[in-house]
Amino acid sequence: MNIEEYRSFCLSLGSDIEERMPFGAFKAAQGVLAFYVKGHIFSYFNIDNFTIVNLKCQPDRILSLKEQYPCISNPYNMSSKHWIGVDPTMASSQLLRSLTENSYQLVKQKYMNPNRSLGFMAD
Repeated sequence: MNIEEYRSFCLSLGSDIEERMPFGAFKAAQGVLAFYVKGHIFSYFNIDNFTIVNLKCQPDRILSLKEQYPCISNPYNMSSKHWIGVDPTMASSQLLRSLTENSYQLVKQKYMNPNRSLGFMAD
């Protein structure tokens, strides 16, 4: 999957998605494009070097995914407890889409209910 196909796929996941280049103040990260849902990043990569896509992932799946797929490694500049790095030049389009959709759903669900962090559900 090339960078334009991946960008289109991310934007197709929902009408609630925003794309931004949030790290413009940092010279080394000026080319980082991030995709957000509910104001939180679910995917990001460097547009000048499309060799790693960083995605949120369930911690209990990470080790298994790394063992099963050589295209999955540690993320760039994120916690390896909750994030994975996927090499889009090695990963199948199907795998990259599946992991991206999983990341989108994880982040969306986490921030769907604004009262969640307070420990109660809104009426």
